[in-house]
Amino acid sequence: MTLAIIGIALVLILSVIGVPLAFATLFVGIAGISYIRGFEAAMGITGQWIMESSMNYGLSVVPLFILMGAFIHRSGISEELYDAAYAWLGHFRGGVAMSTVFACAGFAAVCGSSLATAATMGRVAMPPMRKFGYDDGLSTGTIAAGGTLGIMIPPSVPMVIYAIIVSADIGALFIAGILPGLLLVSLFLIAIAIRVRLRPDLGPAGERLPLRTRFRKSLGVYPVVGLFMIVLGGIYSGIFTPTESAAVGAVGAYLFALARGYMKTRAELMGVLGETVRTTAMIFAILFCGLVMAQFVNLTGLPFELVDLVTGENAAISATALIIGICIICMIMGMIFEALGILLLVVPVFLPSLEALGVDMIWFGIIVILVVELGLITPPIGMNVFTVKAVVPDVPLTRIFAGVTPFILAMLIGLVMLFWFPAIAVWLPDLMR
Repeated sequence: MTLAIIGIALVLILSVIGVPLAFATLFVGIAGISYIRGFEAAMGITGQWIMESSMNYGLSVVPLFILMGAFIHRSGISEELYDAAYAWLGHFRGGVAMSTVFACAGFAAVCGSSLATAATMGRVAMPPMRKFGYDDGLSTGTIAAGGTLGIMIPPSVPMVIYAIIVSADIGALFIAGILPGLLLVSLFLIAIAIRVRLRPDLGPAGERLPLRTRFRKSLGVYPVVGLFMIVLGGIYSGIFTPTESAAVGAVGAYLFALARGYMKTRAELMGVLGETVRTTAMIFAILFCGLVMAQFVNLTGLPFELVDLVTGENAAISATALIIGICIICMIMGMIFEALGILLLVVPVFLPSLEALGVDMIWFGIIVILVVELGLITPPIGMNVFTVKAVVPDVPLTRIFAGVTPFILAMLIGLVMLFWFPAIAVWLPDLMR
């Protein structure tokens, strides 16, 4: 156990000083396996593990969903999503911020990345909120919090990786994220409503648009809604496997971009394909190197010692206490790492213990995703906050962190609700069976 803890601590130290997570986990994994089995054995185990992992058919869904998101992103849909939400909500007090939450949710449904959602919507939503005199803290806090929806609302790349790690059904996990995603959107809207109720000056009402204009602006998002329904509906109904739905989504997104006047030149198409390859390569590097680290941790016996700790004759930890402890660890790590790194460092360690306790891994996956989202906006190093800061450099970090505080409370309420009512996460997947 001591050796594993030292290894994990070393990964954290290397990451903090700037070493890419893939290199940090690969170095520590190989060094640790070499210490236990010898260098030659370590190289053999590492090569075999990476080769076997790369042959996993389930991973083919990752580049396809990334490609779908890249096509949608290049089609300029973020502005239309925001305009459609503003058309219906902008005239309410705090309505421009509420529109931002809905736009973030819509963009998340075709993006799958929290940081990308926060960065994109920061550029789209910040100018209108300043135009209507919104407080910078409320504006930036809304964008940072709304960005976290990128990994909860499916399709989500972190969900794919989690499903592969725990051998869960990717489609079931996607479906499980729908209701929790809608719950978070509702809680964010309530948080905004309460803030502007207490401080009306934070979010003045915007312009009321004619009904005809509202419907006209809504037309721009129908193709995205249709694409989302085809992808998730195909999985839910059993018509498509997750990989097939990703392929259908990528083709649909390309046709959508083409219909809007994009992707007509070779340069545009190569730009999207290049972006997809780079992002996929980064994710796979982190994944395969993280699995080497997980193999090292398994060889130290730490996961099995944890099983004895929670299920043995002298068990000292209950299932609830274990899950709460994991949530705290993930929340802290979420301040430093992206979701993928947290899943690869934490889930393999505790997986045997969770399975021994009979924890529903679909429900637990949603819990972990929500806790990771919390870490992305929690001080002192919430990555979404720094992403928004990069987009809006004239707003102090302290003001952005103050702005996300109500949303942190909203997400904690959502976490408690998922603990008390697991059906929020598992009801729809159960209907699939």
